[in-house]
Amino acid sequence: MKHLFKTAAIALACTAGMAASTNTFAANWLMLQGTEPESAASRAYLWGFIQAQYQYDTSDPDAAGNLIPPKLIGPDLTSQSQFNVNRARIGVRGVGMPIDPKVNYFILAELGNNAITAANGGGAYITDASVTLNHIKGARIRMGLFKTPGVEEGLQAIHTFDYVNFTTVTNQLMLERYPNSGVAVNGTANTGVPIDTSGSQNLNQFNGPVGAFRDVGFQIFDAFNIADWEYSYAWMMGNGNGLSAGDNDENKDTYVYLSAEQIYGGKGPRREGMKMFLWAQNGKRVLDVGAGPVEHDRKRSGIGFKYLKKPFRATVEYMKGEGMIFQGPDKPTFDVNGPGAGGDAADADASGWYVEGGYYLTGTPWQFDIRYDSFTRMEGDANITAGPAPLIGKNFEMTFDTITLGMNYNFNKKTRMTFNVSDTTAEATAFPAGAGPNAQLEGIDKRYALQMTHIF
Repeated sequence: MKHLFKTAAIALACTAGMAASTNTFAANWLMLQGTEPESAASRAYLWGFIQAQYQYDTSDPDAAGNLIPPKLIGPDLTSQSQFNVNRARIGVRGVGMPIDPKVNYFILAELGNNAITAANGGGAYITDASVTLNHIKGARIRMGLFKTPGVEEGLQAIHTFDYVNFTTVTNQLMLERYPNSGVAVNGTANTGVPIDTSGSQNLNQFNGPVGAFRDVGFQIFDAFNIADWEYSYAWMMGNGNGLSAGDNDENKDTYVYLSAEQIYGGKGPRREGMKMFLWAQNGKRVLDVGAGPVEHDRKRSGIGFKYLKKPFRATVEYMKGEGMIFQGPDKPTFDVNGPGAGGDAADADASGWYVEGGYYLTGTPWQFDIRYDSFTRMEGDANITAGPAPLIGKNFEMTFDTITLGMNYNFNKKTRMTFNVSDTTAEATAFPAGAGPNAQLEGIDKRYALQMTHIF
C-alpha cells in the first residue's frame, strides 16, 4: 500500500503541473467500459467483433536447427506462418431500465484462438462479467470480472488498437501468465522446437489462460469535470488470479489509476486530445517449485500520455515491474537456471517503455503508424555460481528492442485492414555473441502481420 500511495502522490503532482500548460485530450476507458448513458442506453445491446489474421516470421533457427517462442507464431507456437481467427468476441451490455437506470452491466465472451482459450483446448471463455452501480456521486461501484486499471495497451478496447501485436514490454510485463501448481523446477532453459515441428515438444507449458489484463474484484471509480478538464480515478481490489472466477490464495491485489484530460470535443474511443495517466498494481503470487508454496511480491507501475488531434496521434508510456517476471511459455516456474543461482524471475526486476505515433491522411481511409519499444528483464539478476563453465559469473539480464511500421485502411467505421512489419533485436547482455541465451536470441528477425477487424 505504501508503494501505491507514493505512486498516487506522484500522479497528482504530475497532473496538476501539466494542467497549467497543456491543451489536449483523449479517451476515458474507465467510463467507456464501466458505465452506460442513463438516458440513451438500451436494456440489452448485443455487440462484438471479429479479428482474423495472417502472420509470418522470418527469424532464423539456432545452430541446432531449433526455434524458440519469439520466432514462432502464437498461441500454438508450432509454425513461423499461420492463418488464425485470433479474436471472436460477442457480448451484451446495457442498463436495468425501467427498473433502475443507474445500474448497468457488461458481459463478453471470447471464442477465438488465442492465449485465453488455447490453454484449455479452445472453446468459449468468459472474459468480462460485471455490474456497475451509479448511485453515489463521485464513487461508482463496479463488481465482477473486468479489465484492471493499468497499462494503456491493456485498458484500451482491443478492437480500437492501432497495431496487430502488443509491444514486448506490455506482452511480457503486463500480460500475466499464472504459475502452474505443484510443478518441479525446470532444470535447463528450453531451447525451442525443431524447424520440422512434427512430434516436437510443447512450448506452452502454462496450464491456464493469460490474465488478459483482467481480474475478479471490486472497483470504486468516477470522472469529474472542472471547466474543460476531466479528472478520473479508480481504486480496485481483486483476487490477483486473472480470468479465474475464484482465488488461489489468501492474498489480494490492489490497483490505483489516475488521469487528467482536457476536452476538445468529440466522444467515444476516438475523441481528440491528450490524456495524462499514472497507475500502480501491488500483489503477491504463490509459486510452488517442488519444495512447497512460497509467496513472491508482484508490483507493476507506469506513467504516460496519449495525444490525438488529427491528422496526428502520439503515445508514450514507461513501466516497471518487481517480481514474477515472465520468461517464456515454457517457464511455468519462472526459473531459467533450475536450482542453481541466477535466472530466478520470481524475485527479479524489469522495466521498459514505448513511443508510438500515427498520421491520418486527410480525406482518405489511410492511416500510417510507427512504434518503438524497449524492454529489459531480469535486471540485477544474480551471477550464476553453478552449472556449465560458460555460465559461471554470468547473469540472465536480457534486452528486447522492436521497431514496428504499420498502416490501416478503414473500409468504413466498423471494418478495417491492418498491416504491420516488426523488426526485433534481442541480447543477453552478460554473454558474448553466440554464447548462452544469445545462441537463440540473435536469430530473432522481422515479422509480418495482416489483420482484418470487423465490429458488429
